[in-house]
Amino acid sequence: MKPIAFLLILAGVHAAASPHAQAPADLQWTMTPTNVTASLRGISAVSDRVVWASGSGGTVIRTTDGGKSWKTLTVPGAETLDFRDVDAVDERTAYVLSIGNGDASRIFKTADGGLTWTPQFRNQNPQAFFDAMGFSDAFKGFALGDAVDGELLLMRTVDGVRWSRVPPDTLPPALAGEGAYAASGTNLAIQGSHVWFATSASRVIRSTDGGRKWTPVVTPLPTGTSAGIFSIAFRDKTHGIVVGGDYKNLTDATDNAAVSDDGGASWTLVKGLGGFRSAVAFIPGLELGVVAVGPSGTDYSTDDGRTWRAVAGQGFHTVSVARRSRTAWAAGEKGAVGALRF
Repeated sequence: MKPIAFLLILAGVHAAASPHAQAPADLQWTMTPTNVTASLRGISAVSDRVVWASGSGGTVIRTTDGGKSWKTLTVPGAETLDFRDVDAVDERTAYVLSIGNGDASRIFKTADGGLTWTPQFRNQNPQAFFDAMGFSDAFKGFALGDAVDGELLLMRTVDGVRWSRVPPDTLPPALAGEGAYAASGTNLAIQGSHVWFATSASRVIRSTDGGRKWTPVVTPLPTGTSAGIFSIAFRDKTHGIVVGGDYKNLTDATDNAAVSDDGGASWTLVKGLGGFRSAVAFIPGLELGVVAVGPSGTDYSTDDGRTWRAVAGQGFHTVSVARRSRTAWAAGEKGAVGALRF
């Protein structure tokens, strides 16, 4: 969603988390040398050793040694694009999505570790603005955009090659000004045939049949021109969480998280985050573990997001945790990438 560009002004904030329950002193981010200075908004952890990240200036980087070293990858013709999302399938296969009006919104794919890239989608609608992607495997995925002419905009691929629009009549009508915040590439969540995406209107649009039919659910998070849901995650088909807030008030922790235990059919507010949070992820290797990040700090939970503790240190834009892992990877301003090992 276009207003998120305002975050570029605020993104350099490296404030400590607000004074609430604190994490143990030995739980802290370990920063890794990426040798890039881009604003990184996309990150995708395949394992504790293989992580991809993406950002401004056509930046895509990858580590295969747990962050000890990073390789900068070149996407031809993408030098001016802003890659707000990267979704990696394995060490060699990944998709990146750039944002912007019209043909600035594009999707590229690599199957050889970033040596070569195939342009897969180039938006031709001057009113469309894409925000994020989500994949269930190497071939099946969705790309989410802001609503156009009162219709929600969702693309899908079923073969990892071709993209087509999800028929608008299978989706609920868009609310006025509804879109998705292009802050962290985490607006979509997929668990098997269950798919969810979150909007700036603080709605969760859910499907239980692989994307054939969709149902809107209103969450209790406030919404506005700079507020709403920024990220959604599910640890299984039942238990999920949304986070967000107001990106113009980074330390405001008022009603900026909600959890679901019925597959997203209903949502309950939870307290304890330290401020606006732009990304959230479950920690598969930590029972009921969740981590949330934002420009002003990090919080984690060990009870499915019901209560939270603050992790001291700088803020980030986005976060990812690999399957069966206990290590969270986060990315932010000036090429910052950190690992948080629970």
